[in-house]
Amino acid sequence: MAKEEKELLLKDLCARLPYRVVINCTEEDDERTNFNCFLVPDIIKDIKLETAYWIIKPYLRPMSSMTEGEKKEYAKFFRAFSCSMYERESVERIDWLNSHHFDYRGLIEKGLALPSPEEMYKI
Repeated sequence: MAKEEKELLLKDLCARLPYRVVINCTEEDDERTNFNCFLVPDIIKDIKLETAYWIIKPYLRPMSSMTEGEKKEYAKFFRAFSCSMYERESVERIDWLNSHHFDYRGLIEKGLALPSPEEMYKI
């Protein structure tokens, strides 16, 4: 994994820690050793320190999988009336995307995440 990819993945995963993200772990030298678990701080530490011998990919929802109800809920973050209101809504928008496990950084296309099965993050 390139340095830029690793930094992008770390930024994304750190922001998702509170949201019970499911990750896939595959042994670097043996793809047959493969399991899923929840993201925890120790996994992030291993990625950062390069001590893990696992290939770690979060399961994320493509933006295209957003339901009509979610689209309406998401749209409320774009009704800004002042600069300070806009900043608050921008942070809340990112928190909302993370809590619903959406891939707004394009990690799936970059091969850094896996598309989640439809029912994995049923809210």
